[in-house]
Amino acid sequence: MNDQLEDIREAVAEETREGYELDETLRGALRAAVEAGDVPAIDALMEPLHPADIADLLEQVSAAERAAWLALWSDGIDGEVISELDWGLREEVIALLPPEQVVKAVRELDSDDLVDILEDLEDDQAAAILEALDDRDRTAVEQALAYPEETAGRLMQREVVHAPEHWNVGEMIDYLRAHKADLPEQFYHVILTDPRLKPTGYVTLGRLLSTARRTPMREIVEESFRVIPATQDQDEVAYAFNQYHLISAPVVDEDGRLVGVITIDDAMNVLDEVNAEDLLRLAGVGEESSISDRVLETTRQRLPWLAVNLVTAILASLVIAQFEEAIAQVVALAVLMPIVASMGGNAGTQSLTVAVRALATKDLTSSNLLRVVTREAGVGLINGVVFAVVMGIVGIVWFGSPMLGAVIAAAMVINLLVAGLAGILIPVVLDRMGVDPALASGAFVTTVTDVVGFFAFLGLAVLVLL
Repeated sequence: MNDQLEDIREAVAEETREGYELDETLRGALRAAVEAGDVPAIDALMEPLHPADIADLLEQVSAAERAAWLALWSDGIDGEVISELDWGLREEVIALLPPEQVVKAVRELDSDDLVDILEDLEDDQAAAILEALDDRDRTAVEQALAYPEETAGRLMQREVVHAPEHWNVGEMIDYLRAHKADLPEQFYHVILTDPRLKPTGYVTLGRLLSTARRTPMREIVEESFRVIPATQDQDEVAYAFNQYHLISAPVVDEDGRLVGVITIDDAMNVLDEVNAEDLLRLAGVGEESSISDRVLETTRQRLPWLAVNLVTAILASLVIAQFEEAIAQVVALAVLMPIVASMGGNAGTQSLTVAVRALATKDLTSSNLLRVVTREAGVGLINGVVFAVVMGIVGIVWFGSPMLGAVIAAAMVINLLVAGLAGILIPVVLDRMGVDPALASGAFVTTVTDVVGFFAFLGLAVLVLL
């Protein structure tokens, strides 16, 4: 039996070395172990896996398989696995675990991970976990939860390594060795503070360990030092980490006193969430969508945006309705119409995606707006001319009508030019109005390109062909 478990462990370890994706072999082995009620086999399969991989497995199996697995393996799951779970699934997994096991799993987590878990739970679940924490941890978590959601105060961890600014390197190293049991599991800087506990600089561990003991700490502080207010929006925090290449940064209260620290892993998680939300908003599927969502929840998120698209489609249809007689006389117009609208829609989406991303990263500002708009207009014009030539030839060869080719060529130039301008200007205007450009731009750009495309093509056709 032990040899068999060792073979399973080695096979899983080999698979995880070859790549990061969990393949069906592992899922099949887990499924078989769960069906057999073989807890040692489950332990052997999970042992070589990173907590993030175990969280992925929990998200990939069905709800029934997940419940059966956790019923057998509740003693094996730890807080890091729960922390790695998609927030939409986290509550379900915690509900499947015995309360005492949840407390045991999460109590060793840093305060920032605990806050991340507790803020998404029902009040009774969160209260049970808080009650089980020791007084110091409970106070730290409750103080973090007192800050508004999606701020630095919620993102920070309370475990901070700091020292008086007048210490030298030797004093700092001696302190760290003497208090190693109280140090955070991971930290990157020692933060220097004045007598009022206000941060004045920080020193990297590498610089600390490579400097002579008598050197004053203030002489080896990093130039990248920045202080983050506890009430600052977490999106701004993530931007600062990405923009200034920070590894960690102290967090201060309204009086400028040190209350916590944010590390790069938490900041990058926020940046990843922001990027994912923008992508989901652009697609109109809801910023909280997840593959673990249930049918009704997914339907609820997508239905409103499908309704918006229906309205825009009706507007485009109203434009087409104004040219019913022309379409009836020249059937080729009905064949070529979708091409003009589709090309405009795609061009608008390209420009829109670039604009939304540039606004999110603060790369698109008032100072360079005119240059970017000019560039997008030029791109739209050149693309329009290129595809106008192509569609002009198609119109001549397919329908034998040079004038029809000229009409669709002209419409193509007009629509791609307008698409490029709409894709950049609409998100900028929405952003200036305080509306999230990722959320609302798509519907407006689609409406503009459809209406302009149909109107230009059919209007020119009436003027030239009839």
